[in-house]
This record gives sequence, C-alpha cells and structure tokens, in this order.
Amino acid sequence: MELWQYDATDLARLIRNGQASAVEAVDSVLARLHKVNPAINAVVRVLEDDARAQAETADAARARGHALPPLHGVPVTTKINVDQAGLPTDNGVIPLKDFIAKEDSPVVANLKHAGAIIVGRTNAPAFSMRIFTDNALHGRTLNPRDPSVTPGGSSGGAGAAVAAGIGPIAHGNDIGGSVRIPAYCNGVVGLRTGFARIPSFNPSAAATGRPIGAVLMAVQGPHTRTVRDARLALEVMARGDRRDWRWNDVPMRGPAPARPIKVAIVPEVPGGKSHPAQVAAVRQAGKHLQAAGYVVEEVLPPDMERGVALWHEICVTDMHGGLWPTMQKMGDPDGITAMRLWLELFKPVDLATYVAAMTERESLLFRWMSFLQQWPLLILPTLCDLPLKQGADLTREGQQQVFDAMRPALLAPLLGLPGLAVPVGSHGKLRTGVQIMSMRNREDLCLDAGEVIEAAEGVVVPIDPVK
Repeated sequence: MELWQYDATDLARLIRNGQASAVEAVDSVLARLHKVNPAINAVVRVLEDDARAQAETADAARARGHALPPLHGVPVTTKINVDQAGLPTDNGVIPLKDFIAKEDSPVVANLKHAGAIIVGRTNAPAFSMRIFTDNALHGRTLNPRDPSVTPGGSSGGAGAAVAAGIGPIAHGNDIGGSVRIPAYCNGVVGLRTGFARIPSFNPSAAATGRPIGAVLMAVQGPHTRTVRDARLALEVMARGDRRDWRWNDVPMRGPAPARPIKVAIVPEVPGGKSHPAQVAAVRQAGKHLQAAGYVVEEVLPPDMERGVALWHEICVTDMHGGLWPTMQKMGDPDGITAMRLWLELFKPVDLATYVAAMTERESLLFRWMSFLQQWPLLILPTLCDLPLKQGADLTREGQQQVFDAMRPALLAPLLGLPGLAVPVGSHGKLRTGVQIMSMRNREDLCLDAGEVIEAAEGVVVPIDPVK
C-alpha cells in the first residue's frame, strides 16, 4: 500500500517507528495530489517546497531522538478562509487574493504544533457562503464521486481532497453544515465540533469582529476517512489558545452515560420532504447501533422546525447588515446571485424580532439539553436530499431546494452542538450518510457511535475521481 493511502493514525505510527520518513510521506501525498487534483480542483494552493523543507526538518528531529508530536510528518491541508502566516486568506474572493496573513490562526498553529505538514490550501465558495464550492478566483471544485453534483460547501475542497487521497486530514469549518455537508457529499467522515471546543479566532478579522450569530455558531473541524482520525484531529485542533476567549478547556472524554445508551433517530425531518435513501440511511445507522447494544427509538427532539426558522432569522439578519454589502462589492456573480436569492426566500427581521429570536434560541437550547439528558445521542440525515446538481442555488427554485435539504444541518450550529457525519449506505455512485449529534462537549459520544457504524459499514478508502 502506498503511503498516501494510509490514514493519519497509521501514517504517524509508521513515521514514528522509522518504517517511513516524513519526506516519503509528503512526496507520496504530493504525487497523489498532482495525479488527481487536476480532475477535481480541491487544492488551490500547493505548498510543495515548504512542505518538503518541513519534512526534512521533521526527519532530522526524529534522527536526533527528539520527542515526536502526534501528527509528526503527516501531510494535511487547510482551508483558504483561515489565516496561515505568509499566505493569503483569500476566501475565494478576487480582491482578497493578496490579503496576506501575518500570523497563524489557532487551528493552523495547533496542526503545526502537532507535527502536521501542510501541503496545500483547499477551495471554498466566495466568502464561504454556499454549499457549492465555486468561485471566480480559484474556479469550481468537483465531487470525485460524481462531478455533476456538488462536493458540498463551504469546505468542499477539504472533503473532496480527503476522499481522493490528498492527505488523511483536511481542516474545515462549519456555521450551517460546512464540515458535515462536504463529508456527506464526498462520502467521508466530518466532525463539526461544539461551541468553543476548538479555538476559532482568525487574527486578520480581529479588528472588525464578527456578528453574534457567527460567534455562537461557527466552529472548526476535520475531514478524515476514519473515525479514529477524526478523534485524533479533534485532540490536536482543540489545544488551547488564549487569543480566543470562547475556547473551553474540558476533557476529551466526559463522564460515562447510563447504560444502555439511548439513541433517538429522526429518519424523516419535519418541515419538508426527505429522500428515501437518506431515510433508509438513518434507520440503518440505528440498526447498527442497536446491534451493538444501544437502545434505539424514533423520537423527535423539541421544535425542530422552529429551530430551522431561528437559524435563518439570526443568520440572514446578521448577513444582511454585514456580509451582503461586502458580497455585492467584492463577491463574484454566482456568489451574489445565491446570496440575493437566500435573502429573498428568508428575509431579515427587525431589531425587536432579532432580539426575540436570540432569546428564543436560549429557551430552545434548554429544552434540547433536557431532551439530550434522556437521549444522549441523536441521529439525523446530514441532508434531507442527495447532493444537488452543481449550481442549483442560482435559481430561486434551486435555492429553495438547497435550504429544504439543509434543514437537519442547521440545528447543531443554532444550538452550538457537535455533529459527526459518517457514511451509511450508498445510492448509485454516491454514499448516503447521517449525522450523529450529542450535547455540548460530548464529541466523544458521537465518535464512539461513529466507530460502531464504521465497523459495520467499512472504513472509507481513497477513490480515484470519476470522469
């Protein structure tokens, strides 16, 4: 087996034991990148020379007998919307192509501190605000499983890269599904962490700040091909950074819940249609867990439809006053069209309604916490539909279809909860899949359940892009 085919856990072990070198690992992943990336455009900035220099330094450190960090020599990628010192944080926007970061964001610094070697930067839509990864600066990212459908967004480059074997870990971030949706569309594992688990400060944005909705909902997280790599990446990314006041220093594993663990599944999400393949995936995930000793029932958590509406009221109002004027000035035509259609479908609200929505969010969160005390795990579709055709959000009807599909993806960010996307089943060339949710700081329960499902479904292996 070639080194690019290994997951991060095994690759780190091979390097640590001297069975492979960091230079060999980086060269293998770069060779894979050059072979498959032209077909999918997942990595839009290749850091070849720097990665090889870092790999030589890593091998020299091992030769001198230094203590090795957990990802020593492992090639990874980062998304173009987080600061990486000396590189542009362009976010897929032409006027930002020379906006050079002066220092690393915490998640990038944490990957480097863990010994990871960043071989490239992955694509995102303009301002990371679509579930279609396409922009006028870097072009369109294609889904390696089916180029006619979206690879997801906004971390579509990350999901596609991992699926195609361009590194075992790809950094992403999520305010409305941007880690979980690409994981689903590309058939890999994606962990949206809960509020404050991973420091999310972006130094270049410190002067302007962020709207309160983004402060409460936007988080970082990894894409991987194995659940154990998601756990490893979480431990690495969650290292503390006091530049981010939100960061929460809590153990990676919480207290053991009462046994058997109860799981609520929601095959058909209220408020619209659910594709039969996604309904079947949720029920199949439930069967896998039931066979492993979990107690599984179809139970609805509180006020799901109202939660989806609150996400829109908060995020659309934030966006209308902030990002929308900037998008009109600096964004590309498709990004502007997609955002305009969103604002037409879900209109911003006045100040009194916005404040009431934030208050209602708090009330809903208390009700969900009570529910999750009884049902520590919740399984939903990642999307209610199959991955949509490329560019579907450029018509009013298509944008409505997008947000109908996204209903289950919006609840975790609204409430600041973790969600783990894992593949379950298949539909033609695509994988179907579910998201596993739990209460804040209980990513461990999601990962434990994800490993049970993975054991039944099989570990994801890299794929060659479909032409």
